[in-house]
Formats: sequence, structure tokens, C-alpha cells
Amino acid sequence: MIDLLYDAIIIGRGPAGISCAIYTARANMKTLVIGKHDSALLKAEKIENYYGFEMPVSGRSLLEAGEKQALRLGAEIASDEAVGIDKAEHFTVYCVNGEYNGRTVLLAPGAPAVKAPIKGIDAFEGKGVSYCTTCDGFFYRNRRVGVLGYADYAVHEAMELLSFTKDITLYTNGMELNISPASREQMNAFRVNTKKIKGLYGGESLEGIDFEDGTSEDVDGLFVAYGSASGVNFAMKMGIMMNGNSIAFNEKMETNIEGLYTAGDCTGVFKQISVAVGQGAIAARGMIEYVRKQKSIMK
Repeated sequence: MIDLLYDAIIIGRGPAGISCAIYTARANMKTLVIGKHDSALLKAEKIENYYGFEMPVSGRSLLEAGEKQALRLGAEIASDEAVGIDKAEHFTVYCVNGEYNGRTVLLAPGAPAVKAPIKGIDAFEGKGVSYCTTCDGFFYRNRRVGVLGYADYAVHEAMELLSFTKDITLYTNGMELNISPASREQMNAFRVNTKKIKGLYGGESLEGIDFEDGTSEDVDGLFVAYGSASGVNFAMKMGIMMNGNSIAFNEKMETNIEGLYTAGDCTGVFKQISVAVGQGAIAARGMIEYVRKQKSIMK
């Protein structure tokens, strides 16, 4: 029995996510926004092309005003990081500090994650380098694998691999670990290598990692979880249809998974605040219709 079920869970605190939350909250839907206060828009000193502002406005001011508006209308905001999504009867969003259940989900976490700056990584994609533990973990049962990353998302991916193999190393590529206390409690389940990576090596498939100090380690597979989870990461795990490196969607901003919507930079559309806000509003309309339909069926 689910104790708390949100009507709408929104992953992302940027213009797309907050715009959606404003509409779903106004429709009397129990709404939760999940995300860190780390939008790229916070670094925008002056925005001069957003409708309704005669004078330039900072990205921080615009974001904070949007959040205050969403909160005033009844939305909740959790300063957390989503690391996974499942769907059964309802959606479950797994975060660093807990999990949340919802009838609908909006993916609006921003642009796809930047690829790890590792020499040779492109050549081994699909040949030992993977971006999806759910998709490919099965193929590495009882084999030696690595997870490339340094944040909570990487720890989450390493923990998922434990059901397939116990021989797991987290490679930070010289980065300091930036993880929560909850993730630190899980660190004894695998090894950690903090050396700077020089490149990958192998023949027809990945065989190992070279480090800048002249050492190397053999690995059968390397799962990339660099930085935070992006909408594309979620898409690959859930079998969401893609349009190149962007999430595919219909006229309602709905993906091929019923009840799961997307908006903002992860859609690959013109990366402007006005576009993100509009997409968030369109997604909200679809989510509202979906939830009302679900509730009418339950009566």
C-alpha cells in the first residue's frame, strides 16, 4: 500500500519543470518538483529576450520567482537528485535521499549529460562501454566491471550492478568524490580508484583502462555515470524512444511510455527559456488529462 502518492512528479527545477508545476498545482494536483538548485540558468547574469521584461533580468531572479510562484500555488519542492525511475501500477522515482511515488512523471532535467572526457571511449561504445546498467548489466554476470563517475548517480549505478557481479570498481578519473552521506554508507560494497585516466584499450571489445601514472587495470565492461543522471540516462533505462540524443515525444509532450512526459533542453528543441516554459505548460495539460482519466476509472 502506497502511503503517499503524488499526482505529478517533476524531475528538474528549471523553467520547464517549474512551469509544469505551476499548471498542475493550479489544477489541484498534488505536485512534487525534484532537483538540486543547480540550473545552468543560475549563471546567466542578464536575460534580455524573455517576454514581459522591459529591462534585463538575471537567470537567478527568474528561477527563484518561478519557484515562489509554484510554492504559493501548493507545489512541493524537494532538493534532491533523482537517480532512477520504475513503473508498475504507478511510477516510483528513486532519489539520493529517498523515493517518491506518482501517477505521472515529467522528465525535465536539462540537456543530456556531457560525455566523460576519456580518450578512446567512443570507439568502445557498445563494445564494453555502456550508459545503462539496467540494459546491459546482465551481460557482465560474474565479470570485472567499472563505473565511471564521482557523484551519487555513479554510486547508484554501482549498487545496481551488484545483482550481477561483486567485482566492481568506481573510477573517478581524478575527480574528488562528491556524494551524500547515504551514498557513503554504500561505498564498502565496491572498490574506488581515483587515478586520472589516460585512455581505454582493447581490440574488438574493451579490455582495460590506462592511467596517467603509467599503470593499467583490466576490465570487461565500463558503465558511464559521469556527473548527474540526465533525461537521456532515464530514457535508456526505461526503453523510452529517442530521436538521436534527445527524448522523442508527441504533441502532448508524452513519451512512448504512457504517463511519462518530457520538456526542456532534453527534448533537443531550440534551447530557449520561452520554449522550455511552453513545453512545460503543454506537458502539464497532458498530465492533468491523464490523471483525471485515471481517477475517473477508479471511481
